[in-house]
Amino acid sequence: MPAASSTTSAAPAASGGPAAPGAPAPTPRRIPRSVTISAWAVPLMVLGQFALISIVPVTIALVGALRQVQDRTVRWAAALLAVSFATPLTIWLTRPDGAQSLSKDIHPGFVGVIVAASAALILAIHRARRR
Repeated sequence: MPAASSTTSAAPAASGGPAAPGAPAPTPRRIPRSVTISAWAVPLMVLGQFALISIVPVTIALVGALRQVQDRTVRWAAALLAVSFATPLTIWLTRPDGAQSLSKDIHPGFVGVIVAASAALILAIHRARRR
């Protein structure tokens, strides 16, 4: 009998009920490492003349932030980064006289905006981790 009562007392804690005394508190969802690495990779790739390939870390940062991060500031910063990257990409794709690569066609002001948006995402990630 005592063995049956110990398994039934652990069942509410495992099913989301009140935690047993002495049990560790549930940990909040952490920010994925892929989002952090992508936030750092975007400005490096854009400044290093790999602007078109930087669509990969922008997408990883956006999808990872929207699906796995609970902090709204990180989500908004990831969306800001995606929009700031999508704007020159759209301009480059729609221009009939555009250069052969996005890196050659992108205005330096857009590069500054993308780097600033990535810095905002990095700061938002850092702030969210400190909480």
